[in-house]
Amino acid sequence: MFNRELVKGSTSILVLQLLNERDMYGYELVKEIERRSDHHLQMKEGTLYPALHKLEKQEYVEYYWEDQEKGPARKYYRITAHGIDILAERTSEWHRYVQVMNNLIEGSNS
Repeated sequence: MFNRELVKGSTSILVLQLLNERDMYGYELVKEIERRSDHHLQMKEGTLYPALHKLEKQEYVEYYWEDQEKGPARKYYRITAHGIDILAERTSEWHRYVQVMNNLIEGSNS
């Protein structure tokens, strides 16, 4: 498990990346993050839904309802064109940040 603050700071880029691949509903996002991180990132729905609402307010994602064969309709989220642009910016920024952090950390071991 990782520090909660590290996870919180990367929630939006993770959600945008997954939604860039396909539309998903909330619980599906939680499970996909957990699966892809080999269970190192376990995001609570209480963290995910506020993040989704914020992304929605910023117009990076939108939602639609889809009827299910069994049970109630599900709320699916999809990335918007603006969200795709922001994802590209944040991904580039993330790579630069990781590079700087690696340089700083590795430099301290010399």
